[in-house]
Amino acid sequence: MKLSNYHRGIGLAFLVSLISGFSIFFSSFAVKVLKDPFVFTTLKNIIVALILCSFFILYKKWSGLKLIKTGEWIYLILIGIIGGGAPFLLFFKGLSMTSPIAGGFIHKTLFIWVSVLAIIFLKEKLGKIQWVALGVLVLGNFLLGTFNSFRLGAGETMILLATVLWAVEYILAKKVLSNLDSLTVAWARMFFGSFVLISYLLINGKASQLLLLDKNQWGWTALITMFLLGYVTLWYKALKLAPASTVSSVLVLGSLITTSLSLIFINGFKINSLQIGGMILIIAGLFMFLAFRRKGQEIQRLALSS
Repeated sequence: MKLSNYHRGIGLAFLVSLISGFSIFFSSFAVKVLKDPFVFTTLKNIIVALILCSFFILYKKWSGLKLIKTGEWIYLILIGIIGGGAPFLLFFKGLSMTSPIAGGFIHKTLFIWVSVLAIIFLKEKLGKIQWVALGVLVLGNFLLGTFNSFRLGAGETMILLATVLWAVEYILAKKVLSNLDSLTVAWARMFFGSFVLISYLLINGKASQLLLLDKNQWGWTALITMFLLGYVTLWYKALKLAPASTVSSVLVLGSLITTSLSLIFINGFKINSLQIGGMILIIAGLFMFLAFRRKGQEIQRLALSS
């Protein structure tokens, strides 16, 4: 049986949440090994931008850029600045100042900001049960790893600002994805965002550090680069196929991955009842959200066919 676009989008969002969970965990180590988070995030973003450029050459997509309208170019440039530039500087600087669990928790509040913005600007609708499900996801995410240790310091604030900027970016992307393919939007995010990051390094006299990495630092950069490449290519495809509020809610599973890895490799398998409860709430909240979204769509489909 052929899957609908909606179900394909949900499936891709699950893969993205898996990538995100691993990426945040390993990035918390990478930013410490590379010491300068701005150099680190600029380098990996440039590499991803170059890889996406090679995809355009391989699949002969350059000619299609000529067909993009002026208004769509404005959206793509904004996506690059708001999503591929400024928030990366904020996020990785913040991640170097806090724990991967706290960083993962804040980043996974993304679905809240996306859902609110999607209702306002994309006219997406959520039922009462889905709002309850969002609340369950927030509570579960909070209990999972930060109930006793969370504080809103400088690092956490930077990650929060980055998360809000990414939410704005996803709304812009959802609008332009109605006419453009996901690879083009992913390319624009990384290509134009890289200019923002390079400009920051040039202004601060750090651009020369991009080529001064040792083998260990290059290894960490390569690992996180692959995570980022998988994230952007799959995420925009998911966002194109399914509602923004739905796919962003699936991303909260990433915090479960990040926290589990931290509990295994950092905390020595120590897990308390609150964290177990958090895991259960995240799974239950996501099930509630997706189940009632599907039920609502089915009712709407039957109404239209009658």
